[in-house]
Amino acid sequence: MHRFANPARFLRIARVATPLCLALGLILTGAGLYIGLFASPPDYQQGESVRIMYVHVPAAWLGSGGYFGLAIASATALIWRHPLATIAGRAIAPVGAVFCAICLVSGALWGKPTWGTYWVWDARLTSMLVLLFLYLGYLALSAAEGERGGDMGGERRGAAILALIGAINLPIIKYSVEWWNTLHQGASIRLVGKSSIAPELLQPLLLSIAGFSLLFGAIVLMRMRAMLAQGRVEARSRRLAEATA
Repeated sequence: MHRFANPARFLRIARVATPLCLALGLILTGAGLYIGLFASPPDYQQGESVRIMYVHVPAAWLGSGGYFGLAIASATALIWRHPLATIAGRAIAPVGAVFCAICLVSGALWGKPTWGTYWVWDARLTSMLVLLFLYLGYLALSAAEGERGGDMGGERRGAAILALIGAINLPIIKYSVEWWNTLHQGASIRLVGKSSIAPELLQPLLLSIAGFSLLFGAIVLMRMRAMLAQGRVEARSRRLAEATA
């Protein structure tokens, strides 16, 4: 993995991967949303409101998955002190926060017709709200440390430590519906065994999850490339300033 941590090698890979992820993501997301919103049947219990699922579930998946990626990047930055890992964390955090916010908003819209209220202090909902606060805390601390940092905004060790501590919340989100008596339904998609979602609803949902995941990856890669370019510009500006001083 160390050979992929070289910025020049990473950029060569990212230049090819970014448009591929973006194009495939748009195609799969468009197909999943079209089938889910217009072609798939309504749920026999929830009716038309089930169509929120095609946005809510991918957003929930990427909100949690993005934070897992942030924790891995933070651990890599703390152990090997490689600036590319710090850049990866900075690129992931705002994208993950947006998907986490979409998850909460779409969940509230889905909760109103299903539960009769937009919000309850349910274990799953509360732990997802905590996840959003962890994202925002990382972004605020990273920005504060970046103002005091050197190359590429500094190492941001405090933000990385916060990301690792916050990862404790991920299994709470995952198993909250099993550990506590909650209104939120349990897992409907299973890797082992039969999923509880009807096939005509599961197919567009999987397309949406795949499409949103590829879009997430494309956005992160674009942000990382922009940060590396900005770092090169800042380093060049400092060298010119030193040379003319």
